[in-house]
Amino acid sequence: IPFDGQRAYVMLQRLCDLGSRMSGSEGMRRQQELLAEHFQSLGGQVEFQRFRIRDPRDGSPVPLANLIVHWHPDRKERILLCAHYDTRPFPDRDPDPRKRKSLFVGANDGASGVAVLAELGRHMPSLDGKYGVDFVLFDGEEFVFDDDRDEYFLGSNVFARQYVQEPPEYSYRWGVLLDMVGDAQLQIYQERYSMRWRDTRPLVQDIWRVARKLGVREFIPRVKYEIRDDHLPLHEVARIPCCDIIDFDYPRPASRVSRDSYWHTTHDSPDKCSALSLAKVGWVIHEWLKQVD
Repeated sequence: IPFDGQRAYVMLQRLCDLGSRMSGSEGMRRQQELLAEHFQSLGGQVEFQRFRIRDPRDGSPVPLANLIVHWHPDRKERILLCAHYDTRPFPDRDPDPRKRKSLFVGANDGASGVAVLAELGRHMPSLDGKYGVDFVLFDGEEFVFDDDRDEYFLGSNVFARQYVQEPPEYSYRWGVLLDMVGDAQLQIYQERYSMRWRDTRPLVQDIWRVARKLGVREFIPRVKYEIRDDHLPLHEVARIPCCDIIDFDYPRPASRVSRDSYWHTTHDSPDKCSALSLAKVGWVIHEWLKQVD
């Protein structure tokens, strides 16, 4: 596989070593510094889209920032590749109630998509074709302490609204969201919203076609989950055809442990992720970028 999954996995580990990267935290600040330096060293143009929210617990101000990396900024038709880089505040689904206020490092849910993009950045300066590429790492995807009260997708909503209200000189032809793509037992089904939207369905079919051509069988050409994720505001607000590439079986249901056992728990750690899974996802996306119409 001509995509270095091991190097992506090392980045995943480095991110998890920072601890919690919850929005507004010291871990998030250190992550932003690390990633900005990484992408700049590869030749990307890095900017932060900064905004503030009020902490849903006490109303205090919290600084947030989407990290945006531009590749080939002279190209007016562009592809948007994105992931969220904040972690959930706590592992609130842990099977042990005593651990539900402990550390959550979000190896798969938070670091895996970022790790793939970090490695993909090495391939971007040499990308030929008519399309430029922007990476966007969304903050505040799940700055959520109470599911019945708090809002999801804060960063992607800010990004989508600004794209509409202050239109840039370029436009996005396609968007691809990477979320939970590091599972060692990788199985990526087609997400239901992404296939339901008529303007996005050809994108999904094209990416899965590339995977089939490469022999990456972990991309399974069947619809399974309907996932509310950052692709919703991108499509509904910004009108960017955007699909969600996500493995929501973490681990597979056939495991002795229930499907949700790692998600939002203390078990979402680097040892549950795989360099080979990161390599396969990165390879498919890179090959798709090289031939996208």
